[in-house]
Amino acid sequence: MTVDALTPWPDTVDWRPVSPKLITVELIVRWAWTLVVVAGLCVGLVLQGHWLWQLGIALVVANAIWRSFVTVRAVRAWGYAERDNDLLVRHGLLIRRLSIVPYARMQFVDVTAGPLERAFGLATVQLHTAAAASDARIPGLPPAEAARLRDRLTALGEDRAEGL
Repeated sequence: MTVDALTPWPDTVDWRPVSPKLITVELIVRWAWTLVVVAGLCVGLVLQGHWLWQLGIALVVANAIWRSFVTVRAVRAWGYAERDNDLLVRHGLLIRRLSIVPYARMQFVDVTAGPLERAFGLATVQLHTAAAASDARIPGLPPAEAARLRDRLTALGEDRAEGL
């Protein structure tokens, strides 16, 4: 049997995915920036007319197309699981990451939602611990789930932080 350090307790953990709406939000952001860069390159093309500007435009668009495919897969790689004493968060494609945050180590929980996230009915939950490297973030949650998770994590953190 092969042991995978990034897949702990495969039959006992109930992984929850983030909302597929996050794919749309990420793609809108990606293509908005692509359009800004392409517009700047088009200005350079009109002013100078050199073929390198065309090459730059082609490379930027090709990169955006490639990164759009990667974005779809990356969003699908996000997941989280609540256990009795800790929260598991996983994400990443090429470099996969698994964060295990004990409830007793949490200092506070942030819930944020930018204008685009709000337009699509999404929010991000961020857990903060004493060690900055151990902070965990779960993007793409429906607001009701983000509020439920915030309240549950806060309650569990208070219950378990008696020794601190």
